[in-house]
Amino acid sequence: MSENSGVDRRTFLSLSAAGVAAAATAPPAQAAEQSRELGRHPRRGLRFGRDGRFRIVQFNDTQDDEKIDRRTLELMRAVLDDERPDLVVLNGDNITGGCDTPLEMHQAMNNVVQPMEERDIPWAVTFGNHDEDSTPESGVDEADMLAFYRSYRHNVNGPTARGVTGQGNSHLLIDGRDGRPAFNVWLLDSGRYAPETLGGQDFAGYPTWDWLRMDQVKWYFDTSVGLERRYGRPIPSLMFIHIPLWEYRFMWFGSVDGRTDADHERGRVRHRIEGERNEEECPGPFNSGMFSAIRHRGDVRGVFCGHDHVNTYSGDYYGVLLGYAGNTGFGTYGLSGAERNRLRGARVYDLDESVDGVLAGTRMRFASEFGIDLTADDQWMEPLPLPRRK
Repeated sequence: MSENSGVDRRTFLSLSAAGVAAAATAPPAQAAEQSRELGRHPRRGLRFGRDGRFRIVQFNDTQDDEKIDRRTLELMRAVLDDERPDLVVLNGDNITGGCDTPLEMHQAMNNVVQPMEERDIPWAVTFGNHDEDSTPESGVDEADMLAFYRSYRHNVNGPTARGVTGQGNSHLLIDGRDGRPAFNVWLLDSGRYAPETLGGQDFAGYPTWDWLRMDQVKWYFDTSVGLERRYGRPIPSLMFIHIPLWEYRFMWFGSVDGRTDADHERGRVRHRIEGERNEEECPGPFNSGMFSAIRHRGDVRGVFCGHDHVNTYSGDYYGVLLGYAGNTGFGTYGLSGAERNRLRGARVYDLDESVDGVLAGTRMRFASEFGIDLTADDQWMEPLPLPRRK
């Protein structure tokens, strides 16, 4: 997300559309309109296997228009075939600008869900700052998108939480072998961009992305408490958001204010950080308080995001894993020059009921492992056929 990253054709289109969309940002206190409904298939239950294991794959920033780079789908299919996950999370910036009509929006969304639909794999989405880049031209907003995604046979998104800012705020319980919930997945909408002004003041000098609102933090907290009361114990979980929390930067440097190599070395050792950081974290201007709520509840084992395409690191920040999933989409910015596509990949989560906290580990998978062409060019393809609707 940093401004000094290389900008290709599709990133330029998305940034242009972002300016239009940012100007239309609703006031922070205003909760988003509830999701619309299309036809729905029966919601599929999620359950650990007979061996007590469950696997999640996270794809981030597929971020393309209706003519997606073919290698994005090649990477997704390769990861799915090799890892055979039980659930996939498309964690925001699933599409971007450049779609001028509802048809093109639907084609762009359809492209990125087909690898799971083709394999009968349950999947869910969150939203990022670029998903509505084409909304000014197409008229299709995130409420429409959520309804469209939920109309697919293998989608497992629930309805968005009522009275809570954003779209798609929900959670997915995964039953253990005994039929009782063994794990939970939180899906939150981390928003798009900060408003131009707040309290009569602009945001010059501050990050201008969005942040989790307090009603979202309260919804998580209250729902977590409710689940503990219902099932007699906290349910271990993962949380997926697109835009990182401020605590990611604190963890990397082992400090709030320090930014030196020595600060990072302290943070790396203390928090057992692994992976790369090739651009600064891009949170919103305010700390939402979500991490404090998570620490108080004690159920979330890790918070994972995307947004900053060339960061792949993760670490243990005071008992909670904080990490990136890199970037799946070949049509977006990456590293500079010939290395542009080196970090295209996905993150995998291995769950095991026999392990304390259930989360047994997490790891990255990269396109280079599958022999995918990493040439720094643009290899778009025609849209995949839309499924027939009854």
